[in-house]
Amino acid sequence: MSQSAVKAAPRKVAGVAKRNGPGAGERAARAIEQSWRPVALLLACFGVWWVIAAAELVEPYLVPSPGATLDVLTGKTDYIWQHTWVTTYETLLGFLIAVAVGVLAAVIMVYSSTVEKTLYPILLFAQVVPKIAIAPLFVVWLGFGIAPKILIAVLIAFFPVVISMVTGLKAVDPEMLQLSSTMGASPWQTFVKIRFPASLPHLFSGLKVAVTLAVTGAVVGEFVGANEGLGYVILQANGNLDTPMLFAGLLVMSLIGVILFVLVEIAEKLLLPWHASRREAGVTTAY
Repeated sequence: MSQSAVKAAPRKVAGVAKRNGPGAGERAARAIEQSWRPVALLLACFGVWWVIAAAELVEPYLVPSPGATLDVLTGKTDYIWQHTWVTTYETLLGFLIAVAVGVLAAVIMVYSSTVEKTLYPILLFAQVVPKIAIAPLFVVWLGFGIAPKILIAVLIAFFPVVISMVTGLKAVDPEMLQLSSTMGASPWQTFVKIRFPASLPHLFSGLKVAVTLAVTGAVVGEFVGANEGLGYVILQANGNLDTPMLFAGLLVMSLIGVILFVLVEIAEKLLLPWHASRREAGVTTAY
């Protein structure tokens, strides 16, 4: 056998068997297995809602029927979509700012114990302060525009990002850091090649929490002072006892959070294939 053929031949490791990735049918079956329970629970909740409305156990002005809510969603699509876009824009902008500032703050805290000891108590104090209590101050300071809504979304989404990033950066195996230092790697090279990639699974866990909280932050800001957005729609519907519109706004707001959560999860699978493949057990031992 020639030397090139020897090099091209795959190496076999004793006791380790490589398993091919799942096919389309297996992936579809896995998706159905993972999703049928929450879908069934959601359908059951809608069934209970429909029974309560149909049996008139609660007055319609308190709990509207699913049909009345659907009529609002289909009959006032343009109105709801206009306010949905406003809330989505505020959520995305606040989330992106929170991610940028949170990651930067986490890196500085990990590399500087002085900054960490100074900043961490302040972050904790800021987190426990109810954002809805200080939201009126932001409206007074920044006006009724989009700025206070974005700021509240940033404040609510910031804490999960910075905490998860700090945890990820500190969770790196110390032996890997010692090895990189022994091999002459600079701090920047160690960060790019070792620390940052190892922190990404923790970071994405925080991002999935932060993106849903950003929706809440944007809506809370709209509750306090706004003339557009889903928070404004819900507040106006509540004042007018228009419960079908109120329920429609709540459903759309929840849908925004779910969609953004799924998008972050998809990004995690695309950016961290090594992490996803490890969960799917692409390589199995065979002893």
